[in-house]
Amino acid sequence: MSKTESEKVVSVSSRGQATIPKEFREELGIDTPGRVKFVRTEEGDIVVRPIHSVTDLRGILKGKTDEQGRSATERLRKERAADKASEEELRQRYAGDDEADA
Repeated sequence: MSKTESEKVVSVSSRGQATIPKEFREELGIDTPGRVKFVRTEEGDIVVRPIHSVTDLRGILKGKTDEQGRSATERLRKERAADKASEEELRQRYAGDDEADA
């Protein structure tokens, strides 16, 4: 370990929870309560990064697929298309009721 690195040992609970030491939370700007993401580097190290806003999550699902091999974007597009079709079906169904009431 180099002179610039610091180390703290923490316990991990049976639920997989660990407390990030105050020194590190302050240094990284981690809000409490807050969220962090764990990133594995090419060297195999795990880096903890704070999430301050939703935009910090951008790209977190890149390259990930579901059981059918679909990306999050593909699944979202399919869900949106299904929602649109369902809305259109309801619109057409109830548009006929409006004409009958008139």
